[in-house]
Order: sequence, then C-alpha cells, then structure tokens
Amino acid sequence: MAKWSQYELWIQTGKNKWEMVGIFPDAELPTTLAKARSRRARLIEVRYDGDKMLEQEIIAEIGTGENKP
Repeated sequence: MAKWSQYELWIQTGKNKWEMVGIFPDAELPTTLAKARSRRARLIEVRYDGDKMLEQEIIAEIGTGENKP
C-alpha cells in the first residue's frame, strides 16, 4: 500500500479542549491560518499506510495560549 501524509490544524478552545479546523494535503496553508489566529494552534502531521494510520506528530505549535475575544 502507498504511504502518505495529511496535516491537521487544531485550535485550543478551552483549558484542555481542542477543536479541529481542517485537514490539508500540505503544511503551507494550515501554518498560515494558524499564524492568523489569536488562539494557540497546533499543526499535526498524520502518516498513513493505505487507510491505516501509522503515527501522528505535532510539527508546530503557534500562539501564546491566551484566548482573546
């Protein structure tokens, strides 16, 4: 089976709560979106072999964690 990756952008919405914003084929767009947010964001790379998830890795964490209105 073919190995491939996708990138997920997650935004912190509470003290211990995260919400997925979207799934992307490369890291460029979600990194730009994360930098435009006022809340802490994580860019996660998820690797697959066919339809089986192999691993996840946080490749960037952007923001201070201060939730601004």
